[in-house]
Amino acid sequence: MHVAGRIEDYALIGDMQTAALVCRDGMVDWLCLPRFDSPAVFAGLLGTEEHGFWRMGPAHSEGTRPLPADRRRYRGDSLVLESEWDTPQGTVRVIDFMPPRDGAPQLIRIVEGVSGTVPVRSELRMRFAYGWVVPWVHKVDGRTVAVAGPDSVWLDTTAQTYGEELTTYSDFTVAPGERIAFTISWQPSHHQPPALAEPENALVATEDFWREWVEHCTYHGPYRDAVVRSLITLKALTYAPTGGIVAAPTTSLPEDLGGSRNWDYRFTWLRDAAITLSSLLRTGYREEARAWREWLLRAVAGDPENLQIMYGIAGERELGENELSWLPGYENSRPVRVGNGAAGQVQLDVYGEVIEALHLAHMTGLARNDYASLLQLKLIDWVENHWHEPDEGIWEVRGPRRHFVHSKVMTWVAVDRTIKLIEAGDVEGPLERWKELRERIHRDVCEKGYDKERNTFTQSYGSQELDASLLLIPQMGFLPPDDKRVIGTIEAIQRELSTEDGFILRYPTSGDEAGVDGLEGDEGAFLACSFWMADDLAMIGRVAEARSLFERLLSLRNDLGLLAEEWDSANQRQVGNFPQAFSHVPLIDTALRLTASGAYGGG
Repeated sequence: MHVAGRIEDYALIGDMQTAALVCRDGMVDWLCLPRFDSPAVFAGLLGTEEHGFWRMGPAHSEGTRPLPADRRRYRGDSLVLESEWDTPQGTVRVIDFMPPRDGAPQLIRIVEGVSGTVPVRSELRMRFAYGWVVPWVHKVDGRTVAVAGPDSVWLDTTAQTYGEELTTYSDFTVAPGERIAFTISWQPSHHQPPALAEPENALVATEDFWREWVEHCTYHGPYRDAVVRSLITLKALTYAPTGGIVAAPTTSLPEDLGGSRNWDYRFTWLRDAAITLSSLLRTGYREEARAWREWLLRAVAGDPENLQIMYGIAGERELGENELSWLPGYENSRPVRVGNGAAGQVQLDVYGEVIEALHLAHMTGLARNDYASLLQLKLIDWVENHWHEPDEGIWEVRGPRRHFVHSKVMTWVAVDRTIKLIEAGDVEGPLERWKELRERIHRDVCEKGYDKERNTFTQSYGSQELDASLLLIPQMGFLPPDDKRVIGTIEAIQRELSTEDGFILRYPTSGDEAGVDGLEGDEGAFLACSFWMADDLAMIGRVAEARSLFERLLSLRNDLGLLAEEWDSANQRQVGNFPQAFSHVPLIDTALRLTASGAYGGG
């Protein structure tokens, strides 16, 4: 019986339209087809092997757990995964990848003999609709096809296959240099069968694609390997047809093991996408920035007054949240959710993040787009009329709305960046009126969001709680790093929101009772916030401390350089959806900042 691995046991492969997670034991436990947000064909990650999986590796005795690979790595700077097992009979390698799509989506697994003669088994159990639907599996012209409703998945291989207990098996041996390929391809069930795969050609093309893409990276400083792996991960989370960027390719991986803090992240948050755009622009990836700007303009369209915090990857607005009762959840973390009800929330900070991204694109020479400038002015019109209202804030709390300090700071950012655009002569607008608005917001935050006695900004007006999003105050230019209120806030967060191992929580949680976020239970240290702390420490001159924290954060990555959303200090495990754009972006940003600060000496 297979049980899902630890979150850090998984590798990511993908084709920039969807992604699969491959466990260390050769099990593909998660794959949605044909898009990131489509129902899963393999949902064993959130259930059991009854909910779909595909294992490839050395044959093992019935009733025993498959062995984890002895070694695994990505081939150079690519998303081509190699896993190797050493067995008493010899060594076998499995190469897993998804070629950038030209036609039907494909997941290809090539088994290669390295030494000896090794018995290998493929076990393929397809379950559509997140493990709910058992497809009709049959042969068509020598190909195996699974069909249910609108979906069909085709298996192509030169190996012999057979069916038992609603599972497709293949048993074979490989000798040194021998390679046997397996491909699954998705196609709408009413279409003609997909073209036969060409696995070896696809492998060469996939490696070429990633190598050429990485060559555009302009960052050559310290920790370049970590930065490049993060960039590859962000590219893999970008939906190529539209330029939309998903927050993560998974749903309902828990922030609290066994708890209910489980959310669907397979959508495009404006905040996440905007900060991702920033990192891509600063490392040389202008085409991705242009595609995201076009996605944004289509998603917002002519309705900026009703800006949502998140959209579907093609700009869809309706992301209704449902629970999948038949799935027990990752390590019994219920409920399993699809869709996300937070799409209807008001989060004022999003206006700041979007305008900051548009401003950066403009400042780095991305070709002018008149509608982008017009959108920016329309967004400021909305901010001018609503900045003083309460909202749900950056963390999407499901408790009552509050006057969150970070939200107010980001409305200041929105106005400030627009003023800079006007002053540069790129657009026209009521400059003096907006300068006065900028000053009014700044004064409001400093008077109502700052606790003089404790010398710290607080989570919301009148509250005692702290919030790690306050670490962005100096990074956004709201106050200079050497301001005593900034230093006091950094030190207060270090005291009150640090875990035992020195990482940063988003805000205080209340355990068994619903707290500020309206939810029961606790959560892990939020990795993005911990990177923000490293940034701030560097900005206030505590560079050695910043570097030490950054290196400890890098040590939390799995063996392939991937990060989930949070770190569970008690269990020493990654938790939350995986891999998470909102963790990999600040990794890149902190590396850039530390390099600029001279934190590495000679490198």
